[in-house]
Parts: sequence; structure tokens; C-alpha cells
Amino acid sequence: MSIYIFFLVVLFLLAISDLMVGVANDAVNFLNSAIGSKVATRRVIMIVASVGIMAGALFSNGMMEVARKGLFLPQYFLFTEIILIFLAVMFTDILLLDFFNTFGLPTSTTVSLVFGLLGAGVGMAFLKVGDGATIMVDGVEKIAQIGDFINSSKALAIISSILLSVVFSVIFGVAIQWISRLIFSFNTEKTIRYYGSLWGGVAISAITYFILIKGMKDASFMSKENYAIIKDNTIAIITGSFVLWALMLQLLNWLFKTNPLKIVVFAGTFALAMAFAGNDLVNFIGVPLAGFEAFKIYSANGGQDVLMGGLLAEIITPSYFLFGAGIIMVTVLWFSRKAQSVTETELKLSRQDEGSERFGSTAFSRVLVRKVVNTGTFFSHVIPQSVIDKIGKRFDKTELEESIKRETNPPMFDMVRASVNMMVAASLIAVGTSYKLPLSTTYVTFMVAMSTSLVDGAWGRDSAVYRITGVFTVIGGWFITGLAAFSVTLLLSIFLGWAQFIGVIILVGIVAFSFYRSNIIHQRRLNNQLETAEEVEESRSTKTLFEKCNNGITKTLTTINDLYNEIIVQLIKEDHKELKKQLKVSTQLEEKLNNKRNKLYQAIPTLPASESIEATHYYILTLDYLKEIAHCATFLVDPVYNHVDNNHKPLIASQAEELTKMAEAFDKFMKLVLSSIENNNQENLNKITAEHAKIIEMVKESRKNLIKTIKRKEVGTKTSMLVLSILSETRNILIYTVNMMKIQNDFTITVKEEK
Repeated sequence: MSIYIFFLVVLFLLAISDLMVGVANDAVNFLNSAIGSKVATRRVIMIVASVGIMAGALFSNGMMEVARKGLFLPQYFLFTEIILIFLAVMFTDILLLDFFNTFGLPTSTTVSLVFGLLGAGVGMAFLKVGDGATIMVDGVEKIAQIGDFINSSKALAIISSILLSVVFSVIFGVAIQWISRLIFSFNTEKTIRYYGSLWGGVAISAITYFILIKGMKDASFMSKENYAIIKDNTIAIITGSFVLWALMLQLLNWLFKTNPLKIVVFAGTFALAMAFAGNDLVNFIGVPLAGFEAFKIYSANGGQDVLMGGLLAEIITPSYFLFGAGIIMVTVLWFSRKAQSVTETELKLSRQDEGSERFGSTAFSRVLVRKVVNTGTFFSHVIPQSVIDKIGKRFDKTELEESIKRETNPPMFDMVRASVNMMVAASLIAVGTSYKLPLSTTYVTFMVAMSTSLVDGAWGRDSAVYRITGVFTVIGGWFITGLAAFSVTLLLSIFLGWAQFIGVIILVGIVAFSFYRSNIIHQRRLNNQLETAEEVEESRSTKTLFEKCNNGITKTLTTINDLYNEIIVQLIKEDHKELKKQLKVSTQLEEKLNNKRNKLYQAIPTLPASESIEATHYYILTLDYLKEIAHCATFLVDPVYNHVDNNHKPLIASQAEELTKMAEAFDKFMKLVLSSIENNNQENLNKITAEHAKIIEMVKESRKNLIKTIKRKEVGTKTSMLVLSILSETRNILIYTVNMMKIQNDFTITVKEEK
């Protein structure tokens, strides 16, 4: 029995880990509308969400049945088999969610659980069928088939509900946002005074109905008698709620000038956080709790390996489990950096303004945008112009765009869209929860956010292809989640069925190592983003721009110099491992400089116009040159690494000697450049130009020597092409560096004149 106690401990440790990665993934669902619309400070928003999570955790008991008996039939599995099924599901869930969180992509914890349970059930059924298992059906013993162990009807209903939730999210999101925008327009100062309180009353009463009333049905503290009283008076409660909230919001508007939509967003944040905990808590602790119930049945039978039909009975989850899970989720919500990364992805895809885009464009997105533009042109000729003009006035964003330009850090969208996001998403999720269908909160909230941003015209001609690519990237990740969860749990359940205790130990080690590596990767990405953001934020004058420019040149050229010398040394040594490290360094440097340039373009409007035009011009040119230098470095390292990686012939002695001398000259040149930057000495420009000419001459001589060796057939084609590539990129780096120093010289003169 001791081994199964160990398995149970592992399950609960995995549950804690799953709560951590799960909240990091799903925080996007209930925080984004409030954060994106800047309804309040982040601290206030987090407090409201935390209260909602704790309330939802206590309401989540009914959903736990999905993990116990929703996807497979426990009465046909022994305890020793079902505990391994649960372990396989938890291992897979944690690995998948942590992977998506690391790269800032929201995925579905519900899909991961559903397909994980299906895969693990099929895997264990495969083992049983392979051993010639028999089962009792209607009192008759029969040879088991894999399908006999799976609750196919329930699985189909759950999967269908998840897919339908996506469709309904788009339909209701588009319809309600379009109606809301017709009512309020983008100039909300006047319309909110007339319609804000009524809209708020409708929105909050809808949230009250779907969350506070429907959600109470399965609360661990709610008796059936008390719930029946509430249910019988539903209409009266909803009507009273509408009247009460409408009057209260109107009074707050009259007395304190409170925007009613702020209250709606706060209520929606609370409600959606509550729906998240009520609907998704099963994804994190449902499986371990099912394992705990199975262990109690196993212990009650004296440690005999019995069938787990007892899991079919109705089980009330102890409130202290739910409360403890709520505490962990709230703690992670406040301190998880990965949660902020996932939140940022959805906000960037739905923001109203344009700027740097995280995703590129694809052929599909380009064709889709072209078709939509052509369709819009067609309807503009069919619909009467008077109708188009009237609707167009309600969707006129001129004033909104002007206000965005005036603000340093404007909201990503207004509170009209934020309130619609909250109301639609919370209502859809609560309906699914009330029918014990584990809808994907990620799918619902993400698709609602995308559909409302589409209605608001956030996807303009300059951003549509990138936003569409981003949406389909996220959706593609959802399909990968389902396929990966099913496949991995299937394999892990078979592996655990064969390896037992040793297999669990191995998987614990894999999870620990995966957490360690993913945190390193995420921290590196976060540091790069923070460094770029801080640099742009501080660049608010000519002086700071100049200082940041010098710091950027120093860091970049120091890295390039070290990289160049290391590449030549490791090429001669044929050190594959070190060359791979240098390739990673060059790639990260190029990506970092590209992000820095994009961020600067966003900051340009905030710079003081009187003094920044000339300075910003020089800074942009410098960044362009630095990016080109980094690009040349990547083109230098990549062929060197591939040459060694493919085990091609090494350099001959004369080539190694020439490149070593060139590296020494390159080092001398770069140190002269860095000294000039550090001492702010423009007189060194002539010396830099002279050193540049010497190395260019060395490149020319090396190229001639290479031609001679080729004619004498002393070197092969691969080595010749490699040396030519090194010489070419060396020359390019030198040219870009000298040109950049000339720009820097002009920049220095400009700064001195302004002083």
C-alpha cells in the first residue's frame, strides 16, 4: 500500500504545480478586459479578481464529476490501473501548460484535461485488452474492447460543447458589440449619461443570473432546499436586480460622476474570475481528488485491487480542499510573471491602436483580408449611402484616435468593449457550468475578445494580416493541445502500466527539469523585453537618447567583437558545441535590436518636438546600422556552424593563419571604436577609418590567396565558400561600423550645440 500512498502524494504535488501553471495560463481570461481598458490600477483589478476566484472555488464541486467518470468508465478499471491513468493525465497537463505559458500563448486547460483523460483511458484499455480482459455488461461476461472502457457519449458532448462555445462566442460577441457600439458610439461622454445606467443594469443582472444564481446550484455549502427557493424566484430576483443596479448606477453617476461601465467591468471581472474557478478548478485538482477517492475505496476494501465502480457515486468535495486550491490560485495570480506574458499576447491582438506586431503575416491571412476588403466594397455599392453614413457616424473613431495620440500610455480599448467582453464571456461560461459541461474559458474569452475587436475596427488595413495570423496561431495551438494531450497521455499510461514505480520517478524528474528549463527561457525573454521597454521609456530627451545610443553601441559592438574572435578560434578548433552557443548569441542579439527599433517607433510621438527631431533621426539611423551589423554577424556564424556541424574539411594552415591575423586586426579596430564611444572623442574617427582601410586590404589579399589555392586545388568547394562568406561578412561589418560612427559623430555635435 505504501507505493500507492507515494503515488497519491505525487498526484497532489502535481495538483499544486498544475494550479500554478493553470492560473498563469487562464489569468488572461478574466484580467484582460479590465487591464486593457485601464478601468483601475492593476492592484485594484487583482483584488477584485482574487475575491471572485475564492468565491468560484467554493462553487465548483459539481464539475469534479467530469474527472471521475466523465470521460471513461471507472467501473471497468482496477485501482492499480486508474491511479496510473490519473498520474499520466497530470504529468501531461503540467508539461503542456508550462510549455505554452513559457512562450506566452494562451491555451485551454479544459481541452488538455478532456483529451488527456481520453488518451490515458484508451492507453490503459489497450493494455487490458491486450491481456485478454473480460467485463460484465448487463450481467453477461464478454471479451472487452477498447471502446467499452470509454464514455464516448459524454466525451462527444463535452468536445461538441467546447467547439460550439467558440462559434457562439463569435456570434454573440459580434452581435452584442455591434449593438452596443450603435448605442454608445466611440464618443461615449454623452451617450453614457443617457444609456449607461440602463446598459449596466442589463449587464450586471445578466451576470447575476448566470453566475450568482446558476453557479450556486453546485456550491458545496448550498442545500437543495435553499437552491430550490432561489430557483423558484428567479424572475423576481433578476427583475429586482435590474431595477436595483440601474437605479444605483444612475445615482452614482449623478452624485459622484461615476462611469456606470466601470462598475460593469468590475462586476464582470469578479464574475469571470468566479466562473473561471468554478468551471476550471476541475482541470487542476479534479484528477487528484478523484485519485484520493479511489484510494479511499481501495483502503476500505483492505487494500484489495478492486474495480472502481464506487467513483460513480455522488461525492461532495470537502470545502477545505476547494478553499486551499483558491488560496494557491490567488497567490499565483499575484506573483506569476508567466501570467503577465500570456495576458500580453491577447491584449496586443485586440488593442485599438496600431504599432509593432508580435506575429508576422501568412498567405492565408493576406488572402482573407483581401477577400474581406473586396466584400466590403461590394456591399458599399448595394446598401443605400444614407444608411452607411448613419452607421458610419456611430463607428467614427476620429475623437478616440486623437485622444490616444495625446496620452502617453492610453488604454488598449474603451470600457464599452470591455463591458461586452465581460458580459458575453461570463454568461456563456456560466451556462456551460450550470449544465456541467466544462467549456473552455480560454476559447470563450479569447474569441469574444477577438470578435468585439473586429467589430470595433481594431484590425485596420495596417494590422489585420498580423492580427489574423496571431489569432490562427493561437487557435492552431489549441488543436495541438488536444492532439498532444491525447497522444502523450496514451503513451504515458502505457509506459506507467509497464514501468510502475520507476516510471513515476522518471516522469517526476522530467517535470522538474522541464520547469527549470522553461523558467530560464521565460526569464531570458522577459529580461530582453524589460530592457527594451526601460530604454524606450527613459528616452524622453536628446540627452537621454544620446546616452542610450552610446550604451547600445557599446553593448552591441562588444558582443560582436567577442563573437567574431570566438568564431574564428572555434572554427579552427572545430568545436561544434561552442559554435552552437555563438549562433544562439547572434540570433538573440538580432532579435533584441529589432524589438528595440520597433519600440522606439512607438515612443517617437511622446518625445518633445522642439528638440527631438534631429536626435531621433540620428538614433534611428544608429539602430538601423546596429541591426545590420547584428544581421551580418548571424550570416557569419551560421555558415561556420553548419560547416563544422556537417563535418566538412577543416581550414588549411595558411587560411587559419590569415583568419587569426584578421581577428586580431578586427579586435584592434573594435577596441578603438569602443574607446572613441566611451571617451566621446570624435578625433578618433580618422584613426578608425585608417584601421578600417587596413582590414579591407587584408580581406582583399585573403580573397586573392583563396583564388590561388582554388586554382592549385588545395581546398575543396565547401571550405572555399565558407572562407568567402567570412571575408564578405567581415567587410560588411566594418563598413556598417564606420558609417555608424560617422552618424554618431554628427549626433555628438548636435548634442553639444543644444547644450
